[in-house]
Parts: sequence; C-alpha cells; structure tokens
Amino acid sequence: MKLSINGLHDERFQRPLQLIANLFFEDCKVQLEQENSDINIHFSVTKSAGKVHVAGELLHGDNHYKEEHERTIQESLTEKEQFKQVKFAVSYVYLSLLQQETGVIQPWGILTGVRPTKLLHKFLKQGLTKDEAHQILRDQYMITEEKIALMQTIVDRQLQVIPDLYTIQNEVSIYIGIPFCPTKCAYCTFPAFAIQGKLGKVDTFLEGLHYEIKEMGAWLKEKGIRITSIYYGGGTPTSISAEQMDLLYAEMYRSFPDVKDIREITVEAGRPDTIFPDKLEVLKKHNIDRISVNPQSYTQETLKAIGRHHTVEETIEKFWLSRNMGMKNINMDLIIGLPGEGVPEFQHTIDETEKLMPESLTVHTLSFKRASEMTQNKEKYPVASRPEIEEMMSMAEKWTKENGYTPYYLYRMKNILGNLENVGYAQEGQDSIYNIVIMEEVQTIIGLGCGASSKFVHPTTGVITQLANPKDPKSYNDTYKEYSKKKIDILEELFRDSVTV
Repeated sequence: MKLSINGLHDERFQRPLQLIANLFFEDCKVQLEQENSDINIHFSVTKSAGKVHVAGELLHGDNHYKEEHERTIQESLTEKEQFKQVKFAVSYVYLSLLQQETGVIQPWGILTGVRPTKLLHKFLKQGLTKDEAHQILRDQYMITEEKIALMQTIVDRQLQVIPDLYTIQNEVSIYIGIPFCPTKCAYCTFPAFAIQGKLGKVDTFLEGLHYEIKEMGAWLKEKGIRITSIYYGGGTPTSISAEQMDLLYAEMYRSFPDVKDIREITVEAGRPDTIFPDKLEVLKKHNIDRISVNPQSYTQETLKAIGRHHTVEETIEKFWLSRNMGMKNINMDLIIGLPGEGVPEFQHTIDETEKLMPESLTVHTLSFKRASEMTQNKEKYPVASRPEIEEMMSMAEKWTKENGYTPYYLYRMKNILGNLENVGYAQEGQDSIYNIVIMEEVQTIIGLGCGASSKFVHPTTGVITQLANPKDPKSYNDTYKEYSKKKIDILEELFRDSVTV
C-alpha cells in the first residue's frame, strides 16, 4: 500500500509519519509530495502568535475525513524544539485521520517510542500534578485512559522501589553480555551464538571480558563511583561452564568497588537447558539469588517451532531445582502471540505459571524484529489476530492483578503485535532495579562483553550517548582493549564535574 502526504515539505516528517502508518498497515510506504496513491492526505500547517494550527484531509475512494488541531509553541524554544511541537501537532491530526479511516483506535496514541513512562516521569519531575500530566497525555498525545492508568501505576511503583530514582545519576549500573546460547530462537536478534563447537571462542571471549571488568573496576574505584546494579545477560550467561562462571563472579568481587553493597545482581539464566546443580552452587557461593527461568510458552509444539530445544517438563523441573537450591527471586518470561498460539494456549501457559508463582513475571508481546529468522520467513510463522492478541494481554493483566503482582516497568517495540507493550510484573519487594533504571534512562549503564551496549547519561543535562561493543566474538576479541579505553574516555568526560574522589 502507498500513502501520499502533501503539504509537508520538510523531510523530517517522513520517519514519524511512516512509524504511525506502520501501526495501521503492513507493508505501507509513506511518500511526501506525491499524488494518486491508495490513500492521499493533504496537510495545511499555519504558525502565528505562538501557536501552530494543523488541518488535515484524507481521501481514499469514497472516504473523506477531516481533522484539525492547534497547540501552543513557546517562542523561547530552539528551532529544533519548535519543530518537535509542530511534528506532534501533525501526528495528532494524522493519527486521527487514520483512526477514522480504519476504525482502529491506537491506545498509545501518537507515541511510537520505546519508553512511554519516561514521558510521565518527565512531567512529574517538572512539578506538574498527576492530573495535569494526565491531561497532557490525553489531549496532546491521544493516549487512552487505560494506558495512562497503567503508566501511573508503574511510575508510582518505581518510585516506591527506588525512592532516589531521580537522584541516582552519579551512580552507574553494569550490563555484562555473554553472547552464547544452546541454540538461537527464531524471534531473537540479540548477539547470541550457539555454544556447541565454540569452546575455543568462549575461552578467548572470557579473557577479554575479564580484562574489561578489571579495567572498568579500577576506574570506578579511582573515581569513587558506586554501582547500583549488575545484570548478566546475553545470549544466556549460564551457557558457560560452572568453573567459568565461578572465575567470572570472583573477578567481579575482586575488581568492582563495594560489591557487597550493590543493590541487586541478576543472572539471566533464561534457558532451562543451561541450568544445572553445579551452576546453581556457584551462584549461591557468590550470593546471587536473582535469576530467570524462561518458559516463553508451555506448549511443546511452540517451543520446537521457535527453536528452543528444551521441554516444558524441563522448564518446570529447573524452576523447582533453582528454588530448592536457594534462588529466592526467580523471574519467568512469557510471550503473547507466538506462532500457532491463541487464547487456549495462552490460558494453558497462565495455568502452568500459577503452579509455580515466580516472584516476577515479564509478559512480552511478540515483535517481528527485522533481523530475526521469524521476520525473514513470516509465512512459516502464522500469528494470532489483533483482537486475539489484545484478549491475551487482558488475560495477563487480570491474572497478575488477582495473584498479587504489580506492573513495575514497561517498554514497547517496533512491529510489536497489536501495537501493545511488554510489561514486567512483580510481587511486593521483588521488582528488578536494573529493569527500572535502564528503561527510565536515569543513569549510565556500562556495557561489558560481546555486543554489550553502553548508554552514557550525562549526570546534569541527561543527554544520552551510546557505544556498543562488537557483536561477534572474533571482532570483540580483536578490539576489547580499544573499546575499554573508549568507554573510560567517555566516562572521564561525563563525570568530570560530578564525582568526588
């Protein structure tokens, strides 16, 4: 399908208009200043006296819709900030026209970004009341009451879990990426390589990772910077051997400052087929009791289809093994909309989850990530309809509320089914600090390991810069010293005026 936009000459409109069109149509191409497409939309944008007025008209066969919107633009704003407000006004009219055309209401309104709750935090930090913030979300962003309520519940919970959420910018968190898995899942785009036959690469990779931990730890100690949380991800960080895990965690304690005072250390075990008694003993030895045991689904045919080579029974077995060996905070991930699954299959997943009652639960909505096997071969992976996806999300919301879980973080992704969201739920006191700080972007996250991305948040301005390590082990092994120096150079500049030695 082609959608033509006329009256907007600035190419900066192209991307936001394309992202919104993608919410309504598959394989839709938005073109600026062209006629005779499947759908034609004409805009008129007028700026005067500190206001912008946008009028839009949609033509599609016999369908003819009109919409107008006006908002204030402070003249003290920079040109870039003023354009952003114009873009929001255009998006408002555009979304309204497409909703009229399709009959589909987008619950997140004009938002296409990953972090909706960050916007609400911003308004509250500016001193707005909840009612004032909600009015802006409703009137300017077109977010539904249901999603605003979800956002507020999550923001309240985050401030309860981390009372100093707005003032921890002078601390950092650490992400450690282990890029190996037993096999690669069909929906995955993380840096993850099947570990079989790659033991030499694993050893060489770990040499680089130990080096990064030593170098970064020395710098943090020198500057007197505290660590809020550490998260071992991947890949699957329990793919490596128990001995390798033991040496890695010992390096963490030896190199990083005041590890015993770090608020949270998580190891995303994830794949049940990597969890064994000797590895759990290593976790206990190093006082790590927060892990994930991820079923994704309790339907065996689904696991096979998406490339997970463990069984449903193994998930349950490894959950109880972990619990009985001292893992006190177990997270489980579920995915709504996996190929071939509908309401009956998801109900079965909920029923099985209720038998285990993990401390926290992340409910993902399947996203067709561009580089995944699933996206490259969509015809092999039929998925549920939008109404069925929405029903499954409602089922998850109802079950978690009835069973003592509260939503504490959310994020959204491009090409996510039903234009919905991924939500983390937790029992009281079991929320993941790392998940909160990375989603709300309140502090620097230092990424160590293959494919690990560092996100540098300026302690004063909040300006974000990023640097990612190479994704494949060979490139990482060739460059880890170079990338360690790059990260430390950025950190030196970032914290120059804000740390006390």
